[in-house]
Amino acid sequence: MDFTQVNDLVSQVEKSIHETFPFDRSKELLVGVDLGTAYVVIVVLDQQNNPIACEMEFAQVVRDGLVVDYIGATQIVRKLKEKLEKRLGQSLLKAAIALPPGTGSKDSRTHNYVVEGAGLEVVSVVDEPTAANNVLQVKNGVIVDIGGGTTGLSIIKNDEVIHTVDEATGGTHLSLVLAGNYRVKFEEAEKIKKDPTRKKEVLAIVRPVIQKMASIIQNNIVDYDVETIYLVGGTCCLDGFEDVVEKETGISTQKPHNPFLVTPLGIAMNCRE
Repeated sequence: MDFTQVNDLVSQVEKSIHETFPFDRSKELLVGVDLGTAYVVIVVLDQQNNPIACEMEFAQVVRDGLVVDYIGATQIVRKLKEKLEKRLGQSLLKAAIALPPGTGSKDSRTHNYVVEGAGLEVVSVVDEPTAANNVLQVKNGVIVDIGGGTTGLSIIKNDEVIHTVDEATGGTHLSLVLAGNYRVKFEEAEKIKKDPTRKKEVLAIVRPVIQKMASIIQNNIVDYDVETIYLVGGTCCLDGFEDVVEKETGISTQKPHNPFLVTPLGIAMNCRE
């Protein structure tokens, strides 16, 4: 798959973290709120899906795809929304959200309440791998969204989702392994995990965890004809992650530039009533 257009779009989202792009003020903006295990991210697009602005904050208000700190989550979303409104010079009224595949209606409502409590009307709810495919446009294959706490899979055949699954494993497990290895606190392990100068030693330490994730992927696609695995989610940003998955599964494995931002971008694209 040629990721050129995808990578260009994701790069624009990256730039929009620090730069606000011009937009037509007569048209309603598209807003995507991603309540992640490690970060809360809000992406704003215009009606043509061009990135306009993005804000994010490290947070531990969600665990395994479920909101565990309702007040904290609401406060963060409200703060990010206010930052964006100040940058844009106008109010944000509506948003789309995403959930891990198979999330129950009760947990889905909690995500709604958080975003609505921050002053945004939720107009669309989608599962995370499907949101990612708004960006990737995969016709056949499996999209694996590995976030901080969960691994979600969507198997796609002839442009249709035929199977979804969610497992409670993700980047948090990598950080816990690093914390134990270096005998440091979790927060310090998170910094080590993201340090580009230490990527080789980090990969060597967390390889068994990635191999376990690869086995989860393998077990869930064994009954389907899958030729390519597409990785998204912040955990997949680690250099060499895709190589370990490909070696363990024996299936071609690809990831776009900065897979962390793919799902939030896809959520915003879904902000249409």
